[in-house]
Amino acid sequence: MHSSAWRCVAVVVGLLSCRATAQTYSSCNPLQGSSCPADTALGMAIDVDFTQGEVNSFTKSGGEPTYGSDGVTFTVAKSGDSPQLTSVFYIMFGRVEISLKAAPGAGIVSSFVLQSDDLDEIDWEWLGADATEVQSNYFGKGITSSYNRGQFHEMGNNQDGFVTYVIDWTSDRIVWMIDGTAVRTLQASEAESNQYPQTPMQVKFGAWSGGDPSNAEGTIQWARGPTDYSKGPFSMSVKSVKITDYSTGHSYSYGDTSGSWQSIKSDGGEINGNLGNADTLTTTAVASGTTSTETVPAGGIGGSSSEPTSSSNLPEGWVMTSEGKIVPSSSADLRPVFSTVFIFTLCATLASTRRFWP
Repeated sequence: MHSSAWRCVAVVVGLLSCRATAQTYSSCNPLQGSSCPADTALGMAIDVDFTQGEVNSFTKSGGEPTYGSDGVTFTVAKSGDSPQLTSVFYIMFGRVEISLKAAPGAGIVSSFVLQSDDLDEIDWEWLGADATEVQSNYFGKGITSSYNRGQFHEMGNNQDGFVTYVIDWTSDRIVWMIDGTAVRTLQASEAESNQYPQTPMQVKFGAWSGGDPSNAEGTIQWARGPTDYSKGPFSMSVKSVKITDYSTGHSYSYGDTSGSWQSIKSDGGEINGNLGNADTLTTTAVASGTTSTETVPAGGIGGSSSEPTSSSNLPEGWVMTSEGKIVPSSSADLRPVFSTVFIFTLCATLASTRRFWP
């Protein structure tokens, strides 16, 4: 029975990974109606070591990530390459810690993005043209009419080795940290009206070419391109990622079209039900950044908002381990964190139509 279930899940994961580049658009925006499916909740803390190989709680798109002693590596070798991993789960406030080595190269962008279905977004981005700085940014509800939210932060060489970056996000504030130093704090009260990110987020990271000649001139300039692919390939690596969801439950849904965090409902848990873990935020120093007035593309990886993303809900009885692996409940003594029949329905459809995406 488990063998059949695994084959079915493998098909679905394959389907979810066959999306085109720039997967940073919502296929169902909850601000536009009430029919969007619930988002799978992480509802716990996980610690993923990519040096041990891939995990099925993240799906690939835009290219083929590779795995080795440096963890997972995302390589841009030609126009159109934008390999990335996207979590199948969402967090509703939380902390994400990533050990990352940025890619070199003029126009090459390494990205680490939290993004919601209604296009709230929190970013870290590294421009390959300068190994001594990183950019923090945020967007709310996909609104990009102003570009005064990005900040550049000076740091040591981020392309020679791995550095630990943190986004710690609550309903009150967002803290961006580098190796224990808080380089930026955004209070919710400081954000522009309706622009503070506050809805369930997926975790995404990967590399892309902002300097590709096919991009808008403003994007190429921001990425400090153009990109010369003859000097590549250009690779970014992620050794590990630690994720703590500050809420609990099986899934998160939007109670109305306001996009406020107070409207978010948790099935089987509580919004901010795990907020006690936010007290563990430790900083060793505080630094400041320089505000950017350049045109910064929203949408994170790929810099585009034209392609859909989708989330997957696994059947009840499957569980997430602390290493970020999704397994049958008989394989781990953990509570189930997914609770819909989406995959069962999809697999039945696939079986009846015998149509599979390549």
